[in-house]
This record gives sequence, structure tokens and C-alpha cells, in this order.
Amino acid sequence: MPIDSADLLERFLRYVRIDTRSDAASAITPSTPGQWDLLRLLERELHGLGAQEIILTAHGYLLATIPATTPAPVPTIAWCAHVDTVAPLPGAATPIVHRRYDGRPIILPDDPAQQLSVETTPFLREAIGHDVITASGRTLLGADDKAGVAIVMGTARHLLLHPEIPHGKIRLCFNPDEEIARGMARLDLAQLGAAFAYTLDGGETGEICHETFSADAAVLEIQGIAAHPGWAKDVMVNALRLAGRFLAALPADRSPERTEGRAGFIHPLECTGTAEQARVRMILRDFELDGLAAHRATLENLVAELRAAEPRAQITLTFTEQYRNMRYWLEKDMRPVEFAREAARRTGLKPFGQPIRGGTDGSNLTQRGVPTPNLFTGMHEIHSPREWVSLQDMARSAEMLLHLAQVWGEK
Repeated sequence: MPIDSADLLERFLRYVRIDTRSDAASAITPSTPGQWDLLRLLERELHGLGAQEIILTAHGYLLATIPATTPAPVPTIAWCAHVDTVAPLPGAATPIVHRRYDGRPIILPDDPAQQLSVETTPFLREAIGHDVITASGRTLLGADDKAGVAIVMGTARHLLLHPEIPHGKIRLCFNPDEEIARGMARLDLAQLGAAFAYTLDGGETGEICHETFSADAAVLEIQGIAAHPGWAKDVMVNALRLAGRFLAALPADRSPERTEGRAGFIHPLECTGTAEQARVRMILRDFELDGLAAHRATLENLVAELRAAEPRAQITLTFTEQYRNMRYWLEKDMRPVEFAREAARRTGLKPFGQPIRGGTDGSNLTQRGVPTPNLFTGMHEIHSPREWVSLQDMARSAEMLLHLAQVWGEK
């Protein structure tokens, strides 16, 4: 029997109405209370579906089991999706379902300047005839990653209703704070209890990815010298001016807005402070560790020049490892990728892979010993008010998961 698309749609519309934006400035996990609201709703729904071994941990990891229906020994796999959405756009969507999309421009009513058209929006032409879901123009839709959440829940419902489908034990994991690179930081792998996993956090239909950026964070802190501006000559050291000088010196050809494909970047996220002290937050991204090291060296050289230009300032630069390219581990055992490709083919799709210019929770899980490729959900224009997803593409993702469960049982 096919996936129940009506149920899938109802779930998605229910989830995107909850504001689950994460907050990098928060020290707790989950970083925001809205994430708890969605996690507790999912917990209730899992009980209603008849899932087993349901637990919501103190750090906001919701785990559950779909029991095996075959006596054969099959590795336990997990399906993962994150409940948070990115800041700063509002995250409580008023979703609009454009039934049987006819190819004409979609004008989002709360902000008519926000439009989607087949001429300017990649992949929208392929969704003609589909039920396309958008927000209303001033918020995120939240398809990243509530499309993944709905797909996992819809597939779990189907498997629990149809125990005649042969598969091994499947673990479900809904986690917080992926958008602030802390998605799996506090997950106990023993509680996850899976040998392999998949994140449902990809875009284009048929996409199966096993390569991501490697990522570091960097923070520059500048302590200047305060003085009354009227008598500041040869006394004041203005931290904001030094921060501005540093930002102006960043290589423009290594910025997100000027790179694509396999090129990495240095991206300043935030600059705050006063004349006395300033702080610049940055992220560094590259597919290769040598490239990431080169980005670090660039920043260190710029800081050395800044110190030489103004030795009275106290300047510190710190780096923090965030995640690493999952390819380094997955290329040693491509079974989870190959099985996903086979499942896509059984769904009638042509699977393809491309490097993700970002990271997934699978980056962390793979590095920690649970190989975790990333699978498509059909979401597009993410992190913007123009975000959209096709219900039919979500249903195909769920259908692929059904085949994936069976492929693992067969192989």
C-alpha cells in the first residue's frame, strides 16, 4: 500500500506552525523552549502509533523503536530528523497548500515581494501538478527539517500499520539544535542503539549524499583602550575600528557569496562591541582538511598584522572544531550509501550524490562511529521566506524509506 499522503500533509502542517528556532547564544540543550513543544507533541504521537522504547531525554533527544518483523539478523538502522529551524526569521509558519500547482507565479500574500516562479526558482517547474506548500511570506516554512520529521513519522506509521513488510529493527531519532551545529553533541550513542543511520535533511528528489563540508568556528576578541573622545589623541585604541580593519582584510574571493562547488569559505557571522572592546564570530568551511587549515592560517596572519599595527590592543583568536566531512569515514564502508541508492531505484528515482555545502547531523554521527548518509526530503529555498516543498516529493522520500528498510533486511 502507498504512503498515506493526506496523513503526511496533516503532520507537516501541524509541525510547521510551532516556532522551533534554535539559539546559538543559549547554553542549554535544547536551546529554545519551542523545540520542547514539538518534541513533546511527537512523543505523544509516537505513543499513539504504537512505537516501542520511546524516551525523551533530558537534553531533548526523542528516541523510539519500530520492532523488527523478520527473524533474520539485520543491523539496526536509525532514521534521524532535527526539530529546530534557523534564526533569525520567525519560525511559526502559516502554511499555504497550492493544490495541483499550475506553473503560474506564486505570490506570498503577507509580503507580495516574495514570489516563486518557474523562471527564477530552481526545481519549481518539476513540481507542476504537485501540491506545493509554502509559508505566507514573512516567516520560514520550516521544511528544513520538519519535512524530514513528517517523513520519518509518516513512514513509521506505515510500517507499524503493516507488520507484513519485512525489515529489521529501526530506531527513530528526533533531535534539537542542528542549525547551530550542536544537533548530536549530547546524544548518547548507546541510547541510539544503531549500527548505521540516515538523516532526512536533504533537498532535491533523488539526492543521497555522503560528503559534507568540514567546519570550524572562529572568534576574534579585541580589547582596546578607552578614553574620553575629546582627549583621546595618542591614548584611545578603538576596538571597533580594529574589527572593521580586520573584516575589510578578509579575502573576498573566499566568501560564501563568491564561492560554489567544492570551494570553501571564511564567513563572518556577527560583529558586536564598543569602542573599548569588540567581538567577531566567524565560520570556516572546506571539503578538505588542508583547505580548512589554510583558512585558519589566513585568519592567524591577519591577526598578526593587526597586532603589529596596534601593539597596545589585546587581540585573541580562538578556533573550535564543529564537524568533519563524513566522506572520510563513509568511503571506507559504502554499504549504507549503496543500499539507499538501491531503495531510490526501487522507488522509480535516479539516485545521485553531490557534496553538501553545509553540514548535517550525520557529520557528527559518522565521525563518532555511526555511518550516516543524508537523504532527500524535497525541500527547496531553505532558510528564506520563499522556502517550499512538494507533498509528492515528501511522499516519494517516505516510499524510499520503506524500500530502504527492506533492502537492509535482504542484504
